[in-house]
Amino acid sequence: MTALRPDAFIREQGDAPAAGAPNLTLWISEAGGLGQFGAFVEVLQPGTRSSLAHWHSAEDEMVYVLEGQVTLVEGTTETVLHPGDAATFKAGVPVGHCLWNRSAAPTRCLVVGTRAPLDRITYPELDRVRVRDRSLPDDTWTTIAGAPASSPFA
Repeated sequence: MTALRPDAFIREQGDAPAAGAPNLTLWISEAGGLGQFGAFVEVLQPGTRSSLAHWHSAEDEMVYVLEGQVTLVEGTTETVLHPGDAATFKAGVPVGHCLWNRSAAPTRCLVVGTRAPLDRITYPELDRVRVRDRSLPDDTWTTIAGAPASSPFA
């Protein structure tokens, strides 16, 4: 399959981790059957974040702003991004990041990331690490020190 129209994207709607309004993820990679990287359009409602601040040990990420204004949070640094702006996150750089829509209108961002066979996703503000082994059906959670821990999303 080479051509996909937006109505073919896989829609995933859920509560944002940091605010009450639901966000929408439009999965392009899954709709196209891709496995080596993930690609989706993320729609963030006003007052919501893309995720909790995190960083990946083995996966690169990239964000390209399509519509609206969004605040990129990287550690203690904040940068307002506008349409046409991009942000990149290199694997293994231990700085938690997320996008936060602090504007009054929804934002739309294209998000692309590699998919490593094994990745550790660190959530520094929560003292949690998600271990994602793509050969297993479920992720496991530990503290940053490595002790078994529960998911903060449960």
